[in-house]
Amino acid sequence: MLTIRREEPDDAEAVARVHVHGWQAGYAGFMPDEVLGRLNVMAWAQRRRDVGTADPEHPFTTLLGEVDGLVVGFTTFGPYRRNQDRDDLDPTVGEVVALYVEPACWGDGTAAALLAAARDGLSERGWTGYRAWVLADNRRARRFCERAGLSADGEQSTYQVPLAGGRGPVGLVELRYAGRLDH
Repeated sequence: MLTIRREEPDDAEAVARVHVHGWQAGYAGFMPDEVLGRLNVMAWAQRRRDVGTADPEHPFTTLLGEVDGLVVGFTTFGPYRRNQDRDDLDPTVGEVVALYVEPACWGDGTAAALLAAARDGLSERGWTGYRAWVLADNRRARRFCERAGLSADGEQSTYQVPLAGGRGPVGLVELRYAGRLDH
């Protein structure tokens, strides 16, 4: 049975593991293999600790989905990041910044439950609308968003994926999705 709870500092490694597995499975085929192959759970866990999303005073909240005490998914939400900049926040609209689930749990309702919890959290903060950025080539995530009532709103961005060896980054197109929150 899935339980949802707020992230705590000791969860960084478990969340990073889900994040890395989600990238490796979800972005295979359009994210460069060398990028997916060099993902490091410990480095991502340290980055989570550095960002401090487990801190209750942080503007973003991360909720975890657990089954039998094992973290199988997470979502991070908060104020909309203008130009996807965590230092330039728009207090008038919410954003689901991340939603990742262990590939073994895809299709079992974990992602939908996490999104519902994020929507509730955004609504509790008073927002009536929210946004999410999705890689254009991530058809699975786009279908999920559309089934959840989000629609692409025409805004696009390019996510710059750094490559090793001094080569320039690869740009992946992201689409912005928007939805309403029920009060």
